[in-house]
Amino acid sequence: MIMEVDKIKESILKAAQDLFRKYGYHKTSVNEIAKKAKIAKATLYKYFESKEVLLHYILMDFIRISVNEIIEKGAEETDKEAYLSNLILETSRLSYTICNEFIGWDFIRESTNAQGFLKLLSDDLEVFLIQSYRETHLFKGDEHYAEKLRFLIKSSKAIVFSFAFTSVTDSDVRKHFVSFQKEILPYLVKAAI
Repeated sequence: MIMEVDKIKESILKAAQDLFRKYGYHKTSVNEIAKKAKIAKATLYKYFESKEVLLHYILMDFIRISVNEIIEKGAEETDKEAYLSNLILETSRLSYTICNEFIGWDFIRESTNAQGFLKLLSDDLEVFLIQSYRETHLFKGDEHYAEKLRFLIKSSKAIVFSFAFTSVTDSDVRKHFVSFQKEILPYLVKAAI
């Protein structure tokens, strides 16, 4: 019985992730997810109370895997400034990937619900990052670690989201991201350290 439950849940998650990445969150219906997962729509709701909850589950899983990869990449880094710069860059790229590949920029810019969802997701990401990085080699024993990282994440998040929401094209988003990386991030990292 447990194996069957796991298979059904995994089928739903795989179908939803594929469809969200192909069409975006807004353009994917619960009916399409159920059809691709080869289950009844009611069965989907037995496992996930809404499409939004399903998306959140998929994204948090994607975030967990990605953050673990970021931690592994930085395991040998000894320079705190370089480590924090890379952390924010990789986290910003992760946020961009989530918006670009799973949700869709048009929906994000036009929907108050999407912006509220992203705020909740970014808050969850912030908490998860602080917990995940607490035990890394560069921050063990640093009692002000959480405050420093929270400052860096919040300020970076505000800047990155502001140009993501106001940019007209993906090209504009990328251009602003490069500008953020070169002109703003070094100062934020120095202020955090």
